[in-house]
Amino acid sequence: MKCSMIDFIMAKKEAIKKSSWTIFGVLVTVGLLGGGYYTGFSHGQDRVQYPNYSAEVMESTETLDANFNLFWEAWHTLRSRQIEAADINDQDFVYGAIEGLASSFNDPYTTFFPPVEAAQFEENVKGNFGGIGAEIGIRDGILTVISPLEDSPAQKAGLRAGDLVLKVDGKRSDDMDITTAVGNIRGEIGTSVILNVFRESWLQSRDIEVIRGNIVIPTLATAFFDDGKIIQVKLFSFNENASSGFYKHVKGALETGAKGMILDLRNNPGGYLEVAKDLAGWFLPRGTLVVSERFRSGPDSELYANGNEALVDFPVVVLINGGSASASEILAGALRDQRETPLIGTKSFGKGSVQELVSLSDDSSLKITIAKWVLPKGHILTEGIDPDYSVELSDKDIEEQNDVQLDKALEVLHTLISN
Repeated sequence: MKCSMIDFIMAKKEAIKKSSWTIFGVLVTVGLLGGGYYTGFSHGQDRVQYPNYSAEVMESTETLDANFNLFWEAWHTLRSRQIEAADINDQDFVYGAIEGLASSFNDPYTTFFPPVEAAQFEENVKGNFGGIGAEIGIRDGILTVISPLEDSPAQKAGLRAGDLVLKVDGKRSDDMDITTAVGNIRGEIGTSVILNVFRESWLQSRDIEVIRGNIVIPTLATAFFDDGKIIQVKLFSFNENASSGFYKHVKGALETGAKGMILDLRNNPGGYLEVAKDLAGWFLPRGTLVVSERFRSGPDSELYANGNEALVDFPVVVLINGGSASASEILAGALRDQRETPLIGTKSFGKGSVQELVSLSDDSSLKITIAKWVLPKGHILTEGIDPDYSVELSDKDIEEQNDVQLDKALEVLHTLISN
């Protein structure tokens, strides 16, 4: 059954009370995390740390500036009077209270996972399940496609960045938290999921069937224009192969006389922070600030370019859109701040916080925001990056494969080369 525009508007109004984006991440079957720090690929993490300890339960002599008796008063009142209280055990009651503690920060990335959900979270991060190959999240309370992966089941089925997922196999998504939504979307490889999707250019929602698959995430692709004088490098992910792949393709292009580059970061949800730093080192002099990590207290942790500087004076433009997140935003923002590289497309996603995953004593866990990413000129990435040249892709452009954003990038790059 399709949802009308009225249903959509009502859902929007209800969602105003809820927080904005909570990224779940790429629904894939391949391992994404590996080791080290990974930026912005899953559950909204810019960095996920896995401490090698469990939280210790300690006696505290700290005086709380709160009436804790009120908690027990509420506990006993709910226990004795709520109609379904007998169906909830004391431990789940405790978990609910901890979820309330986490939600008091109004931060969609600070969350509590009971043991079963904690195990599911780590499984999701490692990617050991069948998926549709799309980065999804919750925006204003509505399940939303952030970015379908290149050549994924999601892309082949017609999903696009910004699509609103109103139902999953007939179940309303506004009644789901992100964990529930993901649990309903993922499943065995070869099976299908029906997503009821609304797009801004449509009058009503439509059902889209997606066949779950084993997702292979590509690293990059290249294209050439003007008889090889301009190279387009489309980077799909800042994964462990990105640095070597970039080196191989760009080195070859330079050797054959390329005069300019279009760095295409559209629909790139992020990846390893170290890779973003490595790639920045191609375009920025050694020792140039790339990004800062701002904590609750203490000095910022600063990350500097340390690369081969081969493209420091090379004409470059960068393509971004709403699917460009985390590492993509770090690299694009650093190039604009530090060498005035033009950004072309639409506003980036705006994922600029750092999370730490802390294991608790019963195998539950807390995912806690501990820092924010700040670009060299002070822009905090949670706000997203506005392009220097705003160019929208219409439905007609996409259907006719008319990439007006790429056309604008070529136009701007030609000007840079001629100057």
